[in-house]
Amino acid sequence: MKQKSGFSGQIGFVFAAAGSAVGVGNLWRFPYLAAKDGGGLFLIIYLILVVTFGFTLLTTDIAIGRKTGKSAIYAYESMRSKWKFLGILTFLVPVLIMTYYAVIGGWILKYITIYLFSSGKEAVADGCFTGFISSPSSVWFSLLFMFLTALIVYNGVEKGIERVSKFIMPILLVMVIVIAIFSLTLKTTLDDGTVRTGLQGMMIYLKPDLTGVTVGRFLQITLDAMSQLFFSLSVSMGIMITYGSYVKKDVDLNKAVSQIELMDTGVAFLAGVMIIPAVFVFSGLDGMSAGPGLMFVSLPNVFFSMGKIGRFIGILFFVLAGFAALTSCISVLESITANCMELFHTERKKTTGVLSVIYLTATAVIALGYSIFYVEVALPNGSTGQLLDIMDYISNSFLMPFISLLSAILIGWIMKPSWIAEEMELNGSKFKRKKLYNAMIRYIMPVIMLILFLQSTGVLNLIIK
Repeated sequence: MKQKSGFSGQIGFVFAAAGSAVGVGNLWRFPYLAAKDGGGLFLIIYLILVVTFGFTLLTTDIAIGRKTGKSAIYAYESMRSKWKFLGILTFLVPVLIMTYYAVIGGWILKYITIYLFSSGKEAVADGCFTGFISSPSSVWFSLLFMFLTALIVYNGVEKGIERVSKFIMPILLVMVIVIAIFSLTLKTTLDDGTVRTGLQGMMIYLKPDLTGVTVGRFLQITLDAMSQLFFSLSVSMGIMITYGSYVKKDVDLNKAVSQIELMDTGVAFLAGVMIIPAVFVFSGLDGMSAGPGLMFVSLPNVFFSMGKIGRFIGILFFVLAGFAALTSCISVLESITANCMELFHTERKKTTGVLSVIYLTATAVIALGYSIFYVEVALPNGSTGQLLDIMDYISNSFLMPFISLLSAILIGWIMKPSWIAEEMELNGSKFKRKKLYNAMIRYIMPVIMLILFLQSTGVLNLIIK
């Protein structure tokens, strides 16, 4: 099936793919994990994983997409008809993620309005975040974010997704750099006369902390880094297969993969420079223990501590987070749209219209999961979750590692790595990391993905015990 639309060239593709990869997780999860997992030690491990696993996963998905010219379901079927089930599993990931991503986008929109129309004091009030998400009225922010996403996808690949990504990504990169530089200039004097500076916080971020590192601890840090990389790059969820199917044959995929890796990792690293020094200056090391609440609880307190300029920085940060969430949300909906267009042989506008109704409804249900539809469910990984957490667990912790494991088996042992190499070497392009790719996809990926899957589902903990 020939694609009726596509990216205009390499720049459009790279910005759109990087926009998908650079999501909210880069802005709060990466800095949190870096602070929790030994600072520079986590960074070193993450960087090694980027150029090995990240490269392998990204290369596989994009090459599959361009070579087959199809989205996930039919891409896998065209490779081996018996493996169509893997395409269906891959399609299910964005289907589930789309139910809640716009909810998080709605939370960000709320905080943008707080900083736009007030001093930011409301954001640091006790119970501000929990009070907001547990209120039924929070659903309107999420619905607005979902509508905006659908509108962009409705307008197509080049006129919608590419145009928005080309506009947003350069602004996002500039904003990250500006806030990061500002964060390094911060300092405060405590009541006892101790001075804390942003540069001290930067050293905590960069210096490897080997205190208390055991084999088990090292394995956990590695799994944390792999998990972050895995979900950050938008791999094993059909998105990069779909985007790859829109890439023209004259685009050098080797350069494109490297550029996406660099942009995604660069933003994640700079997010740490933005956040860790600032939180250290105003909240000390304890401030980083907020985990998932970092963005909506700890950071507003940091911005408020900055005084008048804190409101401006708060606006910048949440607009930046909004951009990151929007580009990722667009890519998730586009993957679903592309698959549905192929499945039902419908045109884009009609498909997007139907999906918009479905996901506006789903977004409302998940957003109300903290109020009207509140539940508490024990998950296999040991945590307790509401509706959003359940969808996140099934898609991220269960399906994605499982899909990567099966994909590695399919490409490494059935199709053979040369099938991917042919696409990477198209038009005389040099596949410089060919030997690394072959070793990763055949031997290392299946083992590590099996471990990650067992760890994410709680089975590994039972085995170890």
